[in-house]
Amino acid sequence: MITTRTTGYAPVTSEILLELGQIVGARNVLVDEEKMEAYSHDETDPHEYGHMPDVVVLPSTTDQVAALVKLANREHIPITPRGAGSGLSGGAIPHFGGILITLEKMNKLLELDVDNMVAVVESGMVTNDLALTVQEKGLFFAGYPMSLQTCVIGGNIAENAGGGKAVKYGVTGRYILGVELVTPTGDVVWLGGKLSKDVSGYDLKSLVVGSEGTLGIVTKAIIKLIGYPTAKADLLVLFRTPREAIDLVPVILSRGLTPTSIEFMDQLSIITSCKYLNESLPYEKAGAMLLIELDGTNAEQVEMDLITIGQLCEERGAIEVYVAEDRNNIERIWSVRRNIAEAFKVYSPIQSLEDIVVPIARIPEIIPELDKLSEKYKIQIPCYGHAGDGNLHATLVKDPSMSMEDWKKNEAACLRELYRITGDMGGKISGEHGIGIKRKEFLREVIDPVELKLMQAIKSAWDPNNIMNPGKIFDLSS
Repeated sequence: MITTRTTGYAPVTSEILLELGQIVGARNVLVDEEKMEAYSHDETDPHEYGHMPDVVVLPSTTDQVAALVKLANREHIPITPRGAGSGLSGGAIPHFGGILITLEKMNKLLELDVDNMVAVVESGMVTNDLALTVQEKGLFFAGYPMSLQTCVIGGNIAENAGGGKAVKYGVTGRYILGVELVTPTGDVVWLGGKLSKDVSGYDLKSLVVGSEGTLGIVTKAIIKLIGYPTAKADLLVLFRTPREAIDLVPVILSRGLTPTSIEFMDQLSIITSCKYLNESLPYEKAGAMLLIELDGTNAEQVEMDLITIGQLCEERGAIEVYVAEDRNNIERIWSVRRNIAEAFKVYSPIQSLEDIVVPIARIPEIIPELDKLSEKYKIQIPCYGHAGDGNLHATLVKDPSMSMEDWKKNEAACLRELYRITGDMGGKISGEHGIGIKRKEFLREVIDPVELKLMQAIKSAWDPNNIMNPGKIFDLSS
């Protein structure tokens, strides 16, 4: 874990701690290292990216958050906003120490406005709690990611999180109509509102979505809801090779069919997850699988689309097409997909979980490139993810027998080449996990310098003292 302090920021003194306690109450100011340790890392490797905060503060109101930020801005102390800490890029890690503001106590559903089809929530609300609550009213928050049981709304907004349902429903940002933002100077402003259309000036709300907490702290959000899909069906399709499976994706989409999800799993991912779960899916003869979900409000239409896609799979060389219509079987096959990352952690806890994204038509080209990189750098690169929107989790997994010195060297070189290939295909280095600190140095190598300067200018204008989640995405001096 990183423990060195970078100069340029003021320390958190005993006087500052006293003032923090006056704002949120002394029991909501944590300085004990044992209690703060959980806030020093996210889902990235804590030994490589972790960093202890100087203090953890738990506000319960927007006014308290604003007062905390004003104090930090006045004293030039870095702030790290934090949701559930389930990120995969180091975005919620206090890279420079300072004050970590966790929004876990701001977790309420403030309003469920059925007439306007919106929910108003505090940003610390667990995404799954929101999804279940609105479902009781026949409504659906369609923008949540696959880690919905652990993540919170504020984190989803910070990363513009996506997931398996993004093929049909899009990512979080599509459903954020408004946010209450505490700016880096401590002002409070509402951006957007309960509006389906709004072109009254710059779209600052959309600028905040996906900014990884570098432009302010979202304390409340207005979430767009839609009708809950009452009909669902899932197909598990086995193919001999990854290329055959991936080639089918643009074929399905070009026929005007819009599945809810098209998830891809290569053989290594399938075998590892099935063994981890003690699952008996017929993976032995499959080089790859597609997990295709359909939903809607018209059961007959869902059934027709199911038949059409099943026929396309058979025409394109599928070995088997399994239909899962009851809840138990649907959960069984989705469990294999959801547990791939955990399964590989058992094999090797040291890995680099990537989420490259390419145009849908280029998806078939990326798989053979991964095979070449795997052979060149002697690193296993299982591939799985959201094939329906071009977002693939190509994961670099360290062989337990490889030395750490060789792993570090090969990992960096492999990632650099992977990102270059992805860029050459018109893709980006992250589709949903974000840049954070993990991919910051690589972003500088693949981004257009003009685009980087524009982002740096925005950050400098919004956060003149560079206290709001500094060191994430890019450096102002790069």
